[in-house]
Amino acid sequence: MSAVALQNDVFLRALLREPVPYTPVWLMRQAGRYLPEYNATRSRAGSFLGLAQNPEYATEVTLQPLARFPLDAAILFSDILTVPHAMGLGLDFRAGEGPYFERPVRTEADVQALAVPDLDRLRYVFDAVSLIRRELGGRVPLIGFAGSPWTIACYMVEGKGSDDYRLIKGMAYGRPDLMHRILRVNAQATIEYLNAQIAAGAQAVMVFDSWGGVLADGLFQEYSLAYTRQVVAGLTRERDGRPVPAIVFTKGGGMWLEQIAACGADAVGVDWTVNLAQARRRVADAVALQGNLDPMSLFGGAAVVRAQARRVIDDFGQVGQGGHVFNLGHGISQFTPPDAVAELVDEVHTYSRAFHGALP
Repeated sequence: MSAVALQNDVFLRALLREPVPYTPVWLMRQAGRYLPEYNATRSRAGSFLGLAQNPEYATEVTLQPLARFPLDAAILFSDILTVPHAMGLGLDFRAGEGPYFERPVRTEADVQALAVPDLDRLRYVFDAVSLIRRELGGRVPLIGFAGSPWTIACYMVEGKGSDDYRLIKGMAYGRPDLMHRILRVNAQATIEYLNAQIAAGAQAVMVFDSWGGVLADGLFQEYSLAYTRQVVAGLTRERDGRPVPAIVFTKGGGMWLEQIAACGADAVGVDWTVNLAQARRRVADAVALQGNLDPMSLFGGAAVVRAQARRVIDDFGQVGQGGHVFNLGHGISQFTPPDAVAELVDEVHTYSRAFHGALP
């Protein structure tokens, strides 16, 4: 991927805690079902996997929110479960139920059979990254991503989403040897997967530890954080002469914020249960923070959306030696009115410009 000068690098600068003229904003799941154009493209693709595994379709939906809103970053359209799918677990999506695996990892034999997948089985992801970078033409940076080893393991063992995580927690307590074997394989696969995205053109990467918060204290450090730290340590951190920042997000991980901030990432995402001012004090500006608007606030009407955007910016405060990327505390709801997103992005940019003052 040849280097193309970025027209807007505010997102990357914020992650690196450099001076910015305003608070950059992007949204988790910003290319998704709340946009009618996304639904039209998905319909043409025939299925979610048909969409995600086709680089042209993946590029189209990645760029759709940028055509509507002046967001400061694009994020690759894909799914965190592409890696275990490439391991042969048989990913599919049931209408109204979400993802499931035809061959979940339940027995000792299942665990011993696991291996880091051939990256050629994920070539469609890397082709999409390269195509998106070309189509972006340097407008904004492109974020690559993966699930954390623990979060991926949850789906691999449970076979689908879970309310109680009984199967994987049972394995964690009863057969820690098997649990660690799964996580070691996942960590190595995730390192290789993210580094291949970076080689293809991703300019920042994010690790989604979506289910780290379901673990008990002690188990979180052993089964989630330790392997997230391994992933971060194995990442390519410079490409084309500039840093490739890494973001780690643990939903429900507020109580472990200091420990997460010490994992080696440049930025830590926080959900809406965390007070951003307190979070900043707790990490002492050692990392940038990303977040943390409650996605449900987008249903409160324009005045509420704008007021809540200002509250988040006020909570973080003047940038100083810190960095703040505005985001939601988790993914955007499929029922969100697109007009609410327009209000949000406008308020973040307008208010933060006045709040931070005109910096270079």
